[in-house]
Amino acid sequence: MDVQLLTFIIVGASFALYIGIAVWARAGSTNDFYVAGGGVPPFMNGMATAADWMSAASFISMAGLISFMGYDGAVYLMGWTGGYVLLALCLAPYLRKFGKFTVPDFIGDRYYSQTARTVAVFCAIFICFTYVAGQMRGVGVVFSRFLEVDIVTGVIIGMGIVFFYTVLGGMKGITYTQVAQYCVLIFAYIVPAVFISMMVTGHILPQTGFGATLADGSGVYMLQKLDGLSTQLGFNEYTSGTKSTVDVFFITFALMVGTAGLPHVIVRFFTVPKVRDARKSAGWALLLIAVLYTTAPSLASFARVNMIETINGSEMTGTEYASAPSWIKNWEKTGLIAWDDKNNDGKMFYSGDDRNEMKVDRDIMVLANPEIANLPAWVIALVAAGGVAAALSTSAGLLLVISTSVSHDLLKRTFAPNISDKAELGYARLAAAIAILIAGYFGINPPGFVAQVVAFAFGLAASSFFPAIIMGIFYKRMNDKGAVAGMLSGITFTAAYIIYFKFINPGANVPANWWFGISPEGIGTLGMLVNFVVAFAVFKVTEEAPEEIQQLVEDIRYPKGAGEASAH
Repeated sequence: MDVQLLTFIIVGASFALYIGIAVWARAGSTNDFYVAGGGVPPFMNGMATAADWMSAASFISMAGLISFMGYDGAVYLMGWTGGYVLLALCLAPYLRKFGKFTVPDFIGDRYYSQTARTVAVFCAIFICFTYVAGQMRGVGVVFSRFLEVDIVTGVIIGMGIVFFYTVLGGMKGITYTQVAQYCVLIFAYIVPAVFISMMVTGHILPQTGFGATLADGSGVYMLQKLDGLSTQLGFNEYTSGTKSTVDVFFITFALMVGTAGLPHVIVRFFTVPKVRDARKSAGWALLLIAVLYTTAPSLASFARVNMIETINGSEMTGTEYASAPSWIKNWEKTGLIAWDDKNNDGKMFYSGDDRNEMKVDRDIMVLANPEIANLPAWVIALVAAGGVAAALSTSAGLLLVISTSVSHDLLKRTFAPNISDKAELGYARLAAAIAILIAGYFGINPPGFVAQVVAFAFGLAASSFFPAIIMGIFYKRMNDKGAVAGMLSGITFTAAYIIYFKFINPGANVPANWWFGISPEGIGTLGMLVNFVVAFAVFKVTEEAPEEIQQLVEDIRYPKGAGEASAH
């Protein structure tokens, strides 16, 4: 059976599973649609949270980043992992204690202000659309190769699947679909990593193979060989960094606090029955996420060695294009690999200097890795299903946040407080449908590669929601005016910096022109500081939060953790 047919079968079977779950778990009320009725068991919520959080950026793009950037790519690994620890320890139990449907709901009630709620809705929609662009792009990349359709068609197929189970099932359908998607994506990620680790180093565990000697008996360590190949071909040593310490710190911190401010992840902690269940599900999610994140560096390294040796040949003199392996020809059709024969010798050559003849998109590395390593066709098809699962699971969570922000926070809580439960549910589904159409457009016309787009979303979350949530929980005197001014200034500053360097003047996007040496991917940390400074400056010249709000914050700060008292 060829790869395409196997891909149709495996991806089609996964789609049938997701749709079946959505029909079984379809939402019948706004409580089901927004928070799955608040009755999801901690372990299942942990699996759903892990799938929600491990997006196309984690599955498709992160290992590709590490593969191409080497040590510098570790900022994404550290930032996203550390951010989840921060979220689990500092925010999840307190937000669950508050018991609202959405982050704008929390901000609107905590800061006793419809203006604060509206600003939070704007921030949530802006962040989610930025984030979902990367996910839809990931779907398009997968389909363009494995279903042999163009990226536009691939995005449209993904839109249709997400539309069905998001609009029909809401959070209830998404939760149980994400449980299935976690199983698909983690299996699809681990299986090829184990195969390739055994082939390259003889180790079953990729995590130990990463630091082991090669299986060819040379006694050379895998990373030692990769360093040698990198310098020979004009790249920096794979294990050495080129980014400034300042930029590494700012990118890592932006990803950390951005994780803790992501609305589609935070809302998952509202779906469990009790406060202690929020803590348990956070712990399970961290453990389940670690399975992929500890595998990514090894997978990236194996892919790098295999790609270089396949393109350049064992002697590093180039491979005849006429006899190039099938994976290069297959990916060429998508436009994500290209060859420019500069010296007209008919040979492909990949390097980090002016000898380079190959353009290889970093987003293909995980997906192409099984083909590069000549793994069985079913493994290649499985990876395709995993990539789609990762992108669709996060897309659904993001689109639900957009939907609930419009229907619940804008309509029900602001402009039309008297609408019925049935009407609110209808508006939520309509908002989700419109959001999917907009998300599809951004997936077809993305502002960057998958992980880069996602990094921008994290920066926007870091500069807007994180300070407002932290102050809302840990500084009971903070008032509405300070919070609103902080959110607006933080997200405006961050968005303006990213838009200038990525869209208005992309030619200036070099370290010499960055403020304090901070890249657009890391500017969210500075935006967060702007948010805090402005919020406290405005707070100092205005009245503090009312006494009843301060008492409410006291109640949030000290959740009982068990029993009926913490079930609300």
